Amino acid sequence: MDIWSIVLAVLAFIGAVLAAFWLTLIVWTFRDMRSRSRDIFAQILAAMVVAVLNLPGLVIYILMRPKETLAEAYERSLEEEALLQGIEESLACPGCGNRIQADFVVCPTCHTKLKKPCQNCGHALNLRWSVCPYCSAPVLGGAQLQPTEATPAATGFRRTAQRAEEVSEAPVGPTET
Repeated sequence: MDIWSIVLAVLAFIGAVLAAFWLTLIVWTFRDMRSRSRDIFAQILAAMVVAVLNLPGLVIYILMRPKETLAEAYERSLEEEALLQGIEESLACPGCGNRIQADFVVCPTCHTKLKKPCQNCGHALNLRWSVCPYCSAPVLGGAQLQPTEATPAATGFRRTAQRAEEVSEAPVGPTET
């Protein structure tokens, strides 16, 4: 065995290691870009930059790649959505504190009355409302609204309230003469 065959074997081994390293960089770049982008063109382009430029291409890729992976972006959006749901007003029963839905009339846990039906149209109304938003009828036993004279809606409300009072004051049974 002469010295040239040993040198040639060492160079072949070093070349094989460098080729394996080069292919590993290309595969790693492609997989990393695939975890960061759904765009197949961007994935192939990133792998080609590393394939052509080798280590300088890897440095360029690391500088230019998206900061977060798709999984990290998905987790961040889930966290944001969870925070927004926590910020939004969650309805709770004033009696027992359990969660209720907006259209509940009574609490299913403690039977606290949450809403009352409109006498005119039957829609469920908030207990604090003094007028039905669906049919504009005044709510009997609700908070009294004090409309101003300046607004036309106020005069319409006043007329509706006066009609309701007239109906309630009218005799129900036969009258004596």
